[in-house]
Amino acid sequence: MARTITAHPSQGKATRTSRESSRPQTTRIYPTKNDLPEASRVEAIDLLNQRLADSIDLQTQCKQAQWNVKGPTFIALHKLFDEVNEEVEEYVDLIAERIVQLGGIAEGTARIVAQRSALIDYPLGLASGEEHVAALSDALAEFGRTARLGIDEMNDLEDADSADILTEISRGVDKWLWFVEAHQQGKTVAVEAGRENGRG
Repeated sequence: MARTITAHPSQGKATRTSRESSRPQTTRIYPTKNDLPEASRVEAIDLLNQRLADSIDLQTQCKQAQWNVKGPTFIALHKLFDEVNEEVEEYVDLIAERIVQLGGIAEGTARIVAQRSALIDYPLGLASGEEHVAALSDALAEFGRTARLGIDEMNDLEDADSADILTEISRGVDKWLWFVEAHQQGKTVAVEAGRENGRG
């Protein structure tokens, strides 16, 4: 039987995203012999449910792009967006299964995802391959960023296995971002040696 634990935002070491509330959160957990401390598991479950919402949202954005892309690059992009979707579906399962391994409940309904996702809304009126490439690359880049934040959060909680899962996801997302962005990269940009982000 699951029990309910109320965690206050000041507890735990990990930093919450701006979309998350500052009021106490209630998390239902199941007993497990997993040796991570209960407080760490509760915090990890909450943070992983945020990443789960982001990954489900990304998956639906991939399908939106795949279904609606038009133009001379249709077949190539239609196939590419489907491949990205299939990989993101695996990320969804990895995150959800980790939540359950920690004794949590994977919260992946459409309504929960809509409330929690940190990704920007996918524009519904897009048609051209160029437009879909730009929108999907934005979503992939943001998801990669949140996955890397999640790695730091899991390391703070000393949950190496969750950090490892998010590292695997981060590597995969960067690969798919490369594949998608390649459709809009026609020229290189000159960068001066010794300068980073306009400083130096």
